[in-house]
Amino acid sequence: MLEKLKEEVYKANLDLVKYKLVLFTWGNVSGIDRDSGLMVIKPSGVDYDKLTPADMVVMSLDGKKIEGDMNPSSDTPTHLELYRRFPEIGGVAHTHSTFAVAYAQAGRDIPPYGTTHADFAFGAVPCTRDLTAAEIEGEYELNTGKVIVECFENRAIDHNAVPAVLVHSHGPFTWGKNADAAAKNSAILEEVAKMAYLSDQLGAGEANKAIRKKHYLRKHGANAYYGQK
Repeated sequence: MLEKLKEEVYKANLDLVKYKLVLFTWGNVSGIDRDSGLMVIKPSGVDYDKLTPADMVVMSLDGKKIEGDMNPSSDTPTHLELYRRFPEIGGVAHTHSTFAVAYAQAGRDIPPYGTTHADFAFGAVPCTRDLTAAEIEGEYELNTGKVIVECFENRAIDHNAVPAVLVHSHGPFTWGKNADAAAKNSAILEEVAKMAYLSDQLGAGEANKAIRKKHYLRKHGANAYYGQK
């Protein structure tokens, strides 16, 4: 079942290691087949060097395990909530990468200091509010997904234009058109967070809106001209 998607999700999980975004088992990538409404995700707590495509776990959007010998990632309810609420996305990634986590632990957005950031996201990468004790003690991972969606809705942020979030005191989630794009966005986010951290030390201010808009639209806009046709 979904063998091609399993292979894609498997590779995207290994890419987190290649991009030096994870240690041990600290991260996960998923992908969804929108036609069937089924998600494929990494199993929980399995070393990356021991993974195989056959180990990937298939889940329904309502949280039922459809196929797989192992338990899915503990972050599965977060991924599922993002797929339910952000219907355009096809992949989700979660890491504990150093600089992105530092901003999350500080409870700070990553400001759009320059064009590298603007090539990736149109505006600051937001940090969610803290989860309440009741949210943590209840369905924690599901509530993590809900607080991400709440953050984007309350702040009127387009999740297509800003494909990343920092969960307060926790770390980053990213998404994209598929699992590969979600993993790449995790790598870009970490680099942007590193640049922002260094810019903070130098007292930088946000880049002006005109240049940020230019860089975002030339890469992602309706009339984008970055790259080859």
